[in-house]
Amino acid sequence: MAMEKDLNPNSPRIRKLKDNSYPNTPTSRMSNNQRDNHYHNVPNSPRDYNYTPSSPTARIRHRRRSNEIPAEVNRSNVSNLLLGDKNKYRSMWIRTCSSLWMLGGVVFIIYMGHLYIWAMVVVIQIFMTRELFFLLRRAHEERRLPGFRLLNWHFFFTAMLFVYGRILQQQLVNTVSSDRFIYKLVSGLIKYQMVICYFLYIAGFMWFIVTLKKKMYKYQFGQYAWTHMILIIVFIQSSFTVANIFEGIFWFLLPAALIAMNDVAAYFFGFYFGKTPLIKLSPKKTWEGFIGASVATIISAFFFANVIGQFQWFTCPRKDLSTGWLHCDPGPLFRPEYYPLPSWIAPFSPWKEISILPVQWHAFSLGLFASVIAPFGGFFASGFKRAFKIKDFGDSIPGHGGFTDRMDCQMVMAVFAYIYIQSFIVHQDYSVEMILDQISRSLGHEEQKMLYVKLGDILRHKLKAGF
Repeated sequence: MAMEKDLNPNSPRIRKLKDNSYPNTPTSRMSNNQRDNHYHNVPNSPRDYNYTPSSPTARIRHRRRSNEIPAEVNRSNVSNLLLGDKNKYRSMWIRTCSSLWMLGGVVFIIYMGHLYIWAMVVVIQIFMTRELFFLLRRAHEERRLPGFRLLNWHFFFTAMLFVYGRILQQQLVNTVSSDRFIYKLVSGLIKYQMVICYFLYIAGFMWFIVTLKKKMYKYQFGQYAWTHMILIIVFIQSSFTVANIFEGIFWFLLPAALIAMNDVAAYFFGFYFGKTPLIKLSPKKTWEGFIGASVATIISAFFFANVIGQFQWFTCPRKDLSTGWLHCDPGPLFRPEYYPLPSWIAPFSPWKEISILPVQWHAFSLGLFASVIAPFGGFFASGFKRAFKIKDFGDSIPGHGGFTDRMDCQMVMAVFAYIYIQSFIVHQDYSVEMILDQISRSLGHEEQKMLYVKLGDILRHKLKAGF
């Protein structure tokens, strides 16, 4: 009888339970009759008192696990991984507009010359470093460590002075060689550049030790290690990039353009044809996009190398830091070779032969690397972002994320391009130009005069012996 009385919906106990069960919902402000009418037609609701559990455990509610995907979602998305995105066309439009803006800016900077391209690389470095610095930064700790952010940038500019001072010292000497005083000043700075950079680093090291605070040791040493890791990642690839620029804009533009071509081709092939997931780190990457982009990139590399290989502005190396136009004798890689068309094609073509630059065969290798191996730099970045639970490294570029998101594959490609150039393109044997550059950089004026006199004596003795 007590159980029947408690189950009566109009009993005071049940009314009290009704009022306390949903104190913050709109139904809590209804009258009792209004609540009963509201839930009357809702099956298995708190007001459905005719509902009887089928088992003692039927009242237990189970949460859906995170890896359980509703059946209707599976049915709607199984045909295509990318076409299911409601905002895909809007995202594609934003991404396309940003890409066109970046393309226009890069074309203008390339037109301006080597020095401006180097400046662009430095700006990208600064943005990348800023994004990576903020990745592990905590606002609470930063407030307790005034000047700690400035210390990070001190290490950054010290590393910049060291890296670019070593790479561009010969170009700098050639630039100021016309003025004797400035030449001596620059030569002295170059001679002691390593010492200057070392003591700048030691100053930063001492600054770090002095600013250590109790209960902050772990955070400070973690930031110290993270700063050095960032500098290694950023400056290794950028130093190789700058070295490629001064070997000739061709060797900067071709690898960078191949990465961009592969990225765009993979996006569109995956967008329209993608069905098979490629790797778990990047759920939107598909095998269709990867294979289609690889074929498109390798073919594009062959023809794009022929186009830019026709211009001396791209192929001539820069020996100083000036911005004037370049004129040089194109090397054998950029002299066209002619091949007759096959007999079964010749009757249908107005041309009897085709011209191919030897550098186009090297472009095949660069295209293969850009399409097959360089994307793993992007996969590494994807895993890195998943580890820190972030979508992008930054939001500087609409539709693309931050500068680090755009440079992940470029890092891998720049290192490979430099190694490939030094191994298969640049001759390692000593030339007269290389020896003269070494003499002008390492010897003073008096030593150069002595060398000149001694070389003259050696040549005179050889000529007499020959007669």
